[in-house]
Amino acid sequence: MTAPSSSTLPGPPFLAGPLRQASHRDFDVARLAATRTDRVTVAIPARNEDGTVGDIVAALHRDLVVGGLVDELIVMDDHSTDNTAREAEAAGATVVASSSLLPEFGSGHGKGEVLWKSLFASTGDVIVWCDADITDFSSHFVTGLLGPLLSNTDVQFTKGHYRRPGENGTGGGRVTELVARPLLSMFFPHLALVAQPLSGEFGGRRSVLERLSFVRGYGVDVGLLIDIAAAMGTESITQVDLDVRTHRNRPLSELGPQAAAVAAAILARVDPRLIGERMTLERPDLSVAEVDLGELPPMLKVDDYSAR
Repeated sequence: MTAPSSSTLPGPPFLAGPLRQASHRDFDVARLAATRTDRVTVAIPARNEDGTVGDIVAALHRDLVVGGLVDELIVMDDHSTDNTAREAEAAGATVVASSSLLPEFGSGHGKGEVLWKSLFASTGDVIVWCDADITDFSSHFVTGLLGPLLSNTDVQFTKGHYRRPGENGTGGGRVTELVARPLLSMFFPHLALVAQPLSGEFGGRRSVLERLSFVRGYGVDVGLLIDIAAAMGTESITQVDLDVRTHRNRPLSELGPQAAAVAAAILARVDPRLIGERMTLERPDLSVAEVDLGELPPMLKVDDYSAR
């Protein structure tokens, strides 16, 4: 595995200044729309989410596209076998099949691969991503993530955090608290206080994102967080309180591959020699799961992207 690429970005490595804090309540759609100068993309990675993606797209289109804050609303369909694409398109999104883009870099499943390809599919100067399985979605999730980026040029990356119904505090889920946070505390303590480092709601500037490698799988969220902090300093990151968020809770048996991918992404940034391109997760019941630990190159190094 090659080392993550952030050397072309300015700034001292691992500058550990205080994280900026914001709330979605700090930002008004009309005011942001009237004063922004950046083109804005919202991209939603989705695989078999026809029960929720239509409502999410409809809310974003009604409140933010029509409201003049978002220029481009894209759903990146990751090999769905249900009606995800149909529901998203009917609600107002442009649907892009992830497998149709840059096939020479892969056409398999993988959250990170889909996010990376959304850079190629989109044109925004600022990009916000959000998950497609949120059952109580509100457009304030995106407004909150856009606010710091559109109102402060020092902010390069925004990361959402939220409370889950029935839980106290704003800590993360099981993979965060059992895998990501302990490893961040050991190796990247300046990021240990990020409330939810694996949150799927985040945004950034294309000028930064296109210079970074993307982990192919579930490690993409924490990988980008570490790389942006290393390249630009923690002071370039704003945590945004998004209030309450409800999504599908996966059974413990499905979390092993995600935990492995998250651990690998963190350890690869400690020493790339620790991690290979793939691993086999073996279980006592003799079942196995293949986990892709590879990384995709910075988009600026892709000829078809640079030639646009």
